[in-house]
Amino acid sequence: MIDTKTSRRSFLKAGAAASGGLLMALHLPGTLGQAMAAGTVSTPNAWVHIADDNTISILVAHSEMGQGVHTSMPMLVAEELNVELSQIKVVDAPPGAAYVNALLGAQITGGSTSVRGSWEKLRVAGAQVREMLISAAAAEWNVDRSQIKADKGLVHGPNGKTATYGSLAAAAAKLPVPEKPPIKDPKDFRLVGKRTPRVDTPAKTNGTAEFGIDVKLPGMVYATVQQCPVIGGKVKSFDATQAKGMPGVQAVVQISDGVAVVADSWWRAKKASETVKVQWDEGAGAALSDASIIEGTRQAAKSGKVIEITKPQGDVAAALKGAAKVLEAEYVSPMQSHSPLEPMNFTAHVQGDKVLLIGPTQFQQGAQGAVAAALKVKPEDITLKTTYLGGGFGRRLELDFIVQAAEISKAVGKPVKLLWTREEDMMHDYYRPVGVNQLKAGLDANGMPVAMHFKVASQSVTQRAFGLPKDTLDPFMAEAAVTGYNIPNSQHDLVIHDTGVRVGYWRAVSHSMNAFANESFVDEMAKAAGQDPYAYRMKMLAGKPRFANVLKLAAEKAGWGKALPKGRARGIALMEGYDSYLAEVAEVSLNKDGSVRVHKVTVAADVGHMVNPDTVEAQLQSSIVFGVGAVLKHQITMTNGRVQETNYNSYEPVRMYESPQIDIVLVKSTEKPGGIGEPGTAVAAPAIANAVAALTGKRVRRLPITADALRTA
Repeated sequence: MIDTKTSRRSFLKAGAAASGGLLMALHLPGTLGQAMAAGTVSTPNAWVHIADDNTISILVAHSEMGQGVHTSMPMLVAEELNVELSQIKVVDAPPGAAYVNALLGAQITGGSTSVRGSWEKLRVAGAQVREMLISAAAAEWNVDRSQIKADKGLVHGPNGKTATYGSLAAAAAKLPVPEKPPIKDPKDFRLVGKRTPRVDTPAKTNGTAEFGIDVKLPGMVYATVQQCPVIGGKVKSFDATQAKGMPGVQAVVQISDGVAVVADSWWRAKKASETVKVQWDEGAGAALSDASIIEGTRQAAKSGKVIEITKPQGDVAAALKGAAKVLEAEYVSPMQSHSPLEPMNFTAHVQGDKVLLIGPTQFQQGAQGAVAAALKVKPEDITLKTTYLGGGFGRRLELDFIVQAAEISKAVGKPVKLLWTREEDMMHDYYRPVGVNQLKAGLDANGMPVAMHFKVASQSVTQRAFGLPKDTLDPFMAEAAVTGYNIPNSQHDLVIHDTGVRVGYWRAVSHSMNAFANESFVDEMAKAAGQDPYAYRMKMLAGKPRFANVLKLAAEKAGWGKALPKGRARGIALMEGYDSYLAEVAEVSLNKDGSVRVHKVTVAADVGHMVNPDTVEAQLQSSIVFGVGAVLKHQITMTNGRVQETNYNSYEPVRMYESPQIDIVLVKSTEKPGGIGEPGTAVAAPAIANAVAALTGKRVRRLPITADALRTA
């Protein structure tokens, strides 16, 4: 589905350290190439570097954007190498086929795949190195391997013999790589599964961590860009006379999608940019509004081409016809902005046909390929270094700002740091698309569902970003469409509708709209049946132990059924996403102005094996706060093609005083790891919506749930 042939390199070249050492290309299950000890290597999945001084390095192929991969990935290797986490140095991997995320088909950080995709391969990587070091020691000491063990950077043999990993590295590099080395039984883990402080915390708190916005190069200049207020519009003409005469300004450059001003400081570039007068060809997008986008999507749901998400179960039409009661509802999710704290930025230095790129990206290969195409250079002539990301949420999967930086650098012949203003960032996003969910259910005489028809109409991000063929199922649109409940007759459909707006992957992608619809509708069914929402759900979970367990744990922890202070109510919701099972209970009240206050969110999560429970908790906390903003505050509106939300004053983040208390129950599990960076966001919306409905008696089916929305419900 995702074609990266233009930017994927077949081989990476790697040399042993100048002092001599082991730079190992690890051949892991599922790879195509044959691993070699050093030199040119074909499609390795991971790299471990042991230098003579016993420094152990791991190249991490996932971008660190707050989700903790600079800790969790090394933990997996350290576990099998039998070393402390403090003994491992983390290096960000360059673009290359060696570092393709097998779950996504490209070198991408997203989809809550980092631990899921690395759980086995990095453990195998560490075990391969461990076994090769042991074999090298056995050969050097002329003893049987069974007499040797590796621990904490030392190899121990009989009669007190010891050697550092580093001293054995060169010899180990010459040995065959074991295809299936023994890996630890989880019961023997010493590090994995233990709460572990994040290795990047000191740098991020003392200011030494390098984000894209911090990058500095000798002779670097600064750029800001002015883009058409209607996304997709083009420059017709511009007058930069005043800007060119302002202090520090070095150039005004027209690029493919705007006009950039370059100066000796970013502030000077910004002030000069404000004086550039641009005439725009606004294009077809100038006719768009959020109202027309939603209505167009609604009409598509009624008449567009239907694509089956799954094969229908049973006979939905017959079951609906014979039902004692039939319910129907429509739920609408608006466009959402990513709005990471660090605005879009990248640093580029173009020197002839050689390009250096430095900055925050979730898609290394894509960045390399897009810049190569824009500048007409070879991908292998582009060096890309990934910094920390000051938030990603899917926005930094896009490549527009990276290409802009490269185009500007080529035009001025100097290293350039491009930094967007907050307004440019928010008004030129790749927004989470509008979703219109239409649900229909038939209930029997006892109020239990005998049939369910689910339909979602939305825009396909995968079609826009990766060329998914028309009328093809986009699996990302189907996330959380199918629930875990036992309903004898069911049908799940989707309709792809292009609204004319550029859309992108967003934290929890379509889980967020589909879970909001499904779990809100389950509450509506429970109300129609006159039953408790928690008990109603439990009746539909026979034979679904992981679903039932998290639902029970969340309800018990939240005190479901116990009295609350006057003016408060609870709501509950359940979802599986990325192989993780979550239930959330939200406790809400109304403020004096009629807006919703979320006091507490209780979440029970079964994420399978956990690498670092501390990070799992942090991810749940952040995703829930992200979800609170989406359900109560956030929407992107548009008039005449112009996004109306321009900064945090009009797209207001959840403040600290608005953040709920978050109680977390983590299930100890031996199942394969699930993803946890995103699901909490999706479950928050229906849990809060259901609590609001329980409190007010009003069901708001279009997000966000604002005071005005409640007054008109």
